[in-house]
Amino acid sequence: MCTSLHRTVFDLARTTRLEAAVSAGDAALRSIAVHGQEYDADAAAQWREELERFAGPGLRGVRQARWVTAFVDGRAQLPGESVSRLQLFRLGFHAPDLQVPVVGAEGDRYFLDFGFRRSRTFGEFDGEGKYLEPELRTEPTPVDAMLAEKRREDDVRGVTGWSFARWGSMHIGSPDTLGDRLAHFGVTPPG
Repeated sequence: MCTSLHRTVFDLARTTRLEAAVSAGDAALRSIAVHGQEYDADAAAQWREELERFAGPGLRGVRQARWVTAFVDGRAQLPGESVSRLQLFRLGFHAPDLQVPVVGAEGDRYFLDFGFRRSRTFGEFDGEGKYLEPELRTEPTPVDAMLAEKRREDDVRGVTGWSFARWGSMHIGSPDTLGDRLAHFGVTPPG
């Protein structure tokens, strides 16, 4: 027997660790509310309402499921971004800008994973797959992928004056590890 997407996400949200629940919820919401780079807030709100309908009394984990329902955001493109956002929340970053649009010097459009306004820094979760795995790469070789990313970062720095903080899977295992990484780039929680 199969369950609906809503029911599957709700059950995961109430029975698994937050990292898995948020990642699954973000991916499901992305499939519903994100088209290209456009985020449909109305579709996201309707999706959340559907999830809330499963939150009956007496269910184990319903409090966590409600929290996950409110927290998920379909703009996360990868599980590493989802877990990063959860760790950022645990550190006190309650509303970092997500998928921040930037227009480059020659009109190229870029979307940066996170924007930290106070420190004027973009945050990027970098999974190794975008460089090493041919099916995830947009460039023919790993070297081409790295050079393209370098050109993108230089363009964004040039037009915004903001710096970059990058982290990978090894930095999102705990809030403290990510917090230490970000502090090296001058990014600290508000307050």
